[in-house]
Amino acid sequence: MHRLQRLLPFVTLIALAAGLTIATPHFLTGINLASVARQTAVINIMALGMTLVIITGGIDLSVGSMLAISGLFGTMAIKAGQPAFIAIAIGIGCGMLCGLLNGLMITRLRISPFIVTLGTLEAYRGLALVISKGLPVHEIPDSFSYLGDGNLLGIPFSLWVLAVCALLMHFILENTKLGRYSFAIGSNQAAAYYAGVPIKFHLTSVYLIAGGLAGLAGMVEASRLMTGQPTAGQGYELQAIAAVVIGGGSLQGGEGSVIGTLIGAFIIGLLSNGSDLLGINPYWQQVTIGVVIIAAVGFDEFRKRQLASA
Repeated sequence: MHRLQRLLPFVTLIALAAGLTIATPHFLTGINLASVARQTAVINIMALGMTLVIITGGIDLSVGSMLAISGLFGTMAIKAGQPAFIAIAIGIGCGMLCGLLNGLMITRLRISPFIVTLGTLEAYRGLALVISKGLPVHEIPDSFSYLGDGNLLGIPFSLWVLAVCALLMHFILENTKLGRYSFAIGSNQAAAYYAGVPIKFHLTSVYLIAGGLAGLAGMVEASRLMTGQPTAGQGYELQAIAAVVIGGGSLQGGEGSVIGTLIGAFIIGLLSNGSDLLGINPYWQQVTIGVVIIAAVGFDEFRKRQLASA
């Protein structure tokens, strides 16, 4: 059953791609595939951080707002004359600071991750709107567009950024104490505590990393749009969570993988792209994603009950 759950997202992705190839001749073209890659890179980068959070048994509903405020600060910096790499670092740093605040409130104040990040979802978004006065940041140098729309060796540059992030996250999960302890905390936090795992430190680190990745996603999004939008990223948190769950992650914690999350995010991207190509009402995309989340969680619960009764 567990092996089936791991294979199901991959089979779904292949079947969806094959179906779209048959349904429309516009799907399997270089321009369209590059467009899909760029559109899903932002969600993919955010979802990598969400993977780590969900493995610990937590949740982060504020990643969309962190994306917005990070992209806003980064574009404000580049508009003020800072080099692009400094502006990107500022955006990532802003996301890390927001993630650190989330982690500290969760671990030090012992407030549920759902409540903390539900509050900061509104707080960070409101702060972005206050700072920008509700107006986007324009007049950004054309060179900044390379991050989100450029190509390297014929491949979208944002995909290279995603690949680096994915490799680093895979290394963290498989080869570091943070990765091992994250699985331990998500599987049984009480047991991890009595085993001597420094839970507060590692949980705070997890939310800091998730914030940094949301900040990077914010800069990629700003580069694609060539503007810093205080309203950017609305609803992205649900897509990031969906990517992890569709990819085999468990909302109860203790399970998740980089490969699964990437596949889950690309499934969402293909659903969106296919709907556009086939002229399907975009509102049905939200219905479909919601149904897929319920099905994925339901399958996970069924599998766990089967294992418990075995």
